[in-house]
Amino acid sequence: MRRNSPDSLTGFVNIDKSPDMTSSDVVCIVRGVLSRLIGGKQKAGHLGTLDPQATGVLPVALGKATALFDLLAFKTKRYTAEFVFGRTTDTLDRAGAFLPATGRIPEREEVESVLARFVGDIEQVPPAYSAKSVDGKRAYAYARQGVQLALPARKVRIVSLSLTGGEKGRFMFDVECGGGTYIRALARDIAEALGTVGYMSALRRTRSGVFAIEDAVDIDEFRRAPEEHILPVEYAFGGFPSVTVDGEEEKRITNGIPLKEKGVKEGEYCTVYAPDRLLGVGLAGKDGLRLGVRL
Repeated sequence: MRRNSPDSLTGFVNIDKSPDMTSSDVVCIVRGVLSRLIGGKQKAGHLGTLDPQATGVLPVALGKATALFDLLAFKTKRYTAEFVFGRTTDTLDRAGAFLPATGRIPEREEVESVLARFVGDIEQVPPAYSAKSVDGKRAYAYARQGVQLALPARKVRIVSLSLTGGEKGRFMFDVECGGGTYIRALARDIAEALGTVGYMSALRRTRSGVFAIEDAVDIDEFRRAPEEHILPVEYAFGGFPSVTVDGEEEKRITNGIPLKEKGVKEGEYCTVYAPDRLLGVGLAGKDGLRLGVRL
């Protein structure tokens, strides 16, 4: 953790979000606690929304670390999820209203037999009640007005998918996936492959990139001792290669001039250090290494 200026902290907080709290609620609380702590305005933003009913890992970026959203928000995530088959809701989760449509309840062996279809790069249609932007308006706003949209499918990646328990139409799954995947939509699509309907009855995110549930703190714990739970910005770059520059190289890269022959492969990210501090995150291109995000 360090201060960018007299009124801002840079780093991350790994929050274990509780149910019935929005991701924005968490950010507001973190921002408010830290603003009071420093006696100034604290910048904060989360790295990927969790639905209000969902729990688990919600990384909150602080200060200049918020500029890392595009780099970190779409890292691989892991979830434990419960799907119920035979009934469904308008939101595809337990927060919605049950629909008249019903279907049969599949056996465990049937469920296991279709899971391989959903591993790898797959096409997924976002739920009607989602934050997907359509003509500058969220899809859920149209859904609440009774407007039915034909949302286009998009490619998502499911790294692994396994059935871990359950019976009588209520099953638990372990899902590892790329950013942008809707687990609710996965429940819908697995049910459809089984010739029935389904919805997601529970969801817990256990990992988001390097942020793991074992290291997360609940919001009350954070309130009691906020400074103890602020992670340094370097925490997010555990798997990145590192480059150190000094003198003329430091001057060039901070002025936007690419550096050649720094041992970083084209398309690869790395952390860029001066001898005494972290400068930011670099990205290697055809013309050399550039400083993509300054910290």
